[in-house]
Amino acid sequence: MRRTFWNFISDQWSKQQPVLKVDLTGKTVLVLGANTGLGFEATKHFATNNPARLILACRSQSKGQAALNKLKTATGYSKAELWIVDLAEFESVKQFADRFERDGGRLDILVENAAVAAPKYEATKDGWEASLEVNYLSTSLFALLLLPAMIKTAQQHSTIPRLVFVSSGAHYEVEIEKNVRENPDMTKTLGSSEYCTKKKMMSRYQLTKLLNLFFARALNDRLLRSTPLIIDAVSPGYCYSELRREFTGILAFIDSLMERLLALTTEEGSRHVVWAALARQEDPDVLRGQYISNCQIQEVSDFILAPEGVKAQDQLWDELVDILGKVDLRVTATVDEYLSSVVA
Repeated sequence: MRRTFWNFISDQWSKQQPVLKVDLTGKTVLVLGANTGLGFEATKHFATNNPARLILACRSQSKGQAALNKLKTATGYSKAELWIVDLAEFESVKQFADRFERDGGRLDILVENAAVAAPKYEATKDGWEASLEVNYLSTSLFALLLLPAMIKTAQQHSTIPRLVFVSSGAHYEVEIEKNVRENPDMTKTLGSSEYCTKKKMMSRYQLTKLLNLFFARALNDRLLRSTPLIIDAVSPGYCYSELRREFTGILAFIDSLMERLLALTTEEGSRHVVWAALARQEDPDVLRGQYISNCQIQEVSDFILAPEGVKAQDQLWDELVDILGKVDLRVTATVDEYLSSVVA
């Protein structure tokens, strides 16, 4: 599918659906990046559906605590919990998973929302370009480490959990170049300082959202169809967001102008995220592996569906499992126990 600028405008100006309401009594919801923006607005909506537990996974203790206070004031919900995780550090993700294994209990809805839009190359302590690690590698690690908890929840409580990746319509704007796809170490190339030129960093966020979709689709393809777990990805639309707070100069001016003309409110964008997590309760299987935009199933980009995209997806998956398996042996164990080596 190809998206034109007029398609984008049409989506932005279309009437927004009211937020979906589903009774979450007894269930646990975990939102990554929950202290601000889309994550916080989605968390507010989940709170009004009475979950037994609502976990806000945030990087900052002070900002997370402020979010808890705001959430209670806005909704009256008093059972929210703040758990700390820094996606710029693999060790922090591992520690979060350790804690969840000890006392997290069931996990019915996991919304992977956290992301950064880095304007220039900067390496993490793990040696990866920051937005690649935060938006893609650690997000994937987080999902794989918590996947067993979601599957066990399904088995023990006869329910169908949801794993939701917040992606973006920006994925239509990028492809992975042929010379990179032909590299036996595609992921390392994409994360190298040599590749991350100033020009490449201008579309870095779009690339990481493409990689999110590749991961979500690859994970879904390898999950046995009999496994009671729904994996999908959602675009919240172009919204007012702190994600672009580091924009400067002409880029900041253009973005400010576009916001005034086209942007959804952050709350409106969060409705799309909630829809991906709660919709189609009567027939959830229709959402397996799907990309959702404007509260509808949409076709992903032509590049993802093309033979070269399918090949890239499989290669990226193999590389990711190898990279993350060295970070935490539980990744390899999860892949071996719950996923098929043959793509469905």
